[in-house]
Amino acid sequence: MMYNGTDSGKVALVTGASRGIGYGIAEALVARGDRVVITGRNEDALKEAVERLGADRVIGVAGKAHDEAHQAVAVDRAMEAFGRVDFLVNNAGTNPVFGAIADLDLQVARKVFETNVISALGFAQRTWHAWQKDNGGAIVNIASIAGVSASPFIGAYGMSKAAMINLTLQLAHEMAPGVRVNAIAPAVVKTRFAQALYEGREQEASAAYPLGRLGVPEDIGGAAAFLTSAQAEWITGQTLVVDGGMFLNAGVH
Repeated sequence: MMYNGTDSGKVALVTGASRGIGYGIAEALVARGDRVVITGRNEDALKEAVERLGADRVIGVAGKAHDEAHQAVAVDRAMEAFGRVDFLVNNAGTNPVFGAIADLDLQVARKVFETNVISALGFAQRTWHAWQKDNGGAIVNIASIAGVSASPFIGAYGMSKAAMINLTLQLAHEMAPGVRVNAIAPAVVKTRFAQALYEGREQEASAAYPLGRLGVPEDIGGAAAFLTSAQAEWITGQTLVVDGGMFLNAGVH
């Protein structure tokens, strides 16, 4: 997707956007004319992403999502550079452990929640006070189908995404009517983050989906662009499942 040459006048902040789903979302927002601030841990990867997206419309702020100082800097940079933050997309996340939840290291569980949930709340608080409280806008939280079903071997991740969905409800209730808050719950999307779930067996993994393929970042980018658009102005507190039809296979066979 290329920048369409028109300026929407809107500004978005997308966390964890140097690659994968976050990059796909930033790309979709830039394409429709938004200016975008992207964050990520790796400064070099972030610079490359800014160059690909267009340095005239995008700025990068490197840092760890759960770091409150980084959250403050990212929102401050957006306000300094563009004067507003209409849309927040909380995409930054981690899943550092694979195994049974009965044996889960509680310190790891805390880290997952800190990065996946508390950071999203922190960014939401800051964009609310910096711009959205007085001017309106929209927030999109990237959850997962792991948050709406059992997710064997990635239980901590699933728990955190379930919390992300409830955070969406809480924020949607509190921030109405000016700010709409929704979530997207993807199934497996082809990114480096999810590689362990399909690497070397993509055909087999794709067979579980009625639509016959895994997701790609553009699928989630399109959904996020819709939820932050005027066409979604009467939608809040919802979780949009983007799963290639996977849940259709959960019935009786």
